[in-house]
Amino acid sequence: MEQESNGHRGPAPVADRIRRRLVAAGRRFHANDNIADFIEPGELDALQSEVQARLQDVLDTLVIDTAGDHNTQDTARRVAKMFIHEVFRGRYAPIPPVTEFPNIARLNELMIVGPVLVRSACSHHLCPIIGRIWIGVMPNEHSALIGLSKYARLVEWVMARPQIQEEAIVQLADLLQEKMRPDGLAVIMRADHYCMQWRGVKDMDSKMTNSVMRGSFLKNPNLRREFLALLNERDRS
Repeated sequence: MEQESNGHRGPAPVADRIRRRLVAAGRRFHANDNIADFIEPGELDALQSEVQARLQDVLDTLVIDTAGDHNTQDTARRVAKMFIHEVFRGRYAPIPPVTEFPNIARLNELMIVGPVLVRSACSHHLCPIIGRIWIGVMPNEHSALIGLSKYARLVEWVMARPQIQEEAIVQLADLLQEKMRPDGLAVIMRADHYCMQWRGVKDMDSKMTNSVMRGSFLKNPNLRREFLALLNERDRS
């Protein structure tokens, strides 16, 4: 599709094309949503180029002489690449392949995975969120099991988007529930928010901890206590 641009007809920016597909499909595209299904081959590189151009405008508006300053001459390109392919990759990349195994041994004991490193960004200021996640699973005979490294891949895919912590762990819990179908699921996240350390009150010791408890973790207080006690033991060791 074409549109007017500076008095000339030409191709619409790729960001506009992707946005139109999302709107036509009635799909939400908030900062923490994955939109990979609406990006066509080759468009991600074009999107990076568009982001680079807009970031160059931001640097110019900040009155930074990128032409004369060797430290910032390539900053727009570097930041655009970082946004699209690294720190916000979870918005633009499809879900990583995760092989699921049947619970042939009918495991029904508490499994704990973690800590898994979390690297995300606050959707309010795009400042880093760095922390750890612990996952508790109570499988049943019908549950699907996934390999240890696959938990880290799924965590990274969900967290590599602009997020707020409270929503991020709910997204992760939903994904794990769908993949594994356990009797119980628990997710705990503890992280530093650099939007506080870099700006605002500049509280260097502040962390946020959130938890999601589902199924048997929510209904069985003994199981919940066992999970939390094991996490505390790991923290002390």
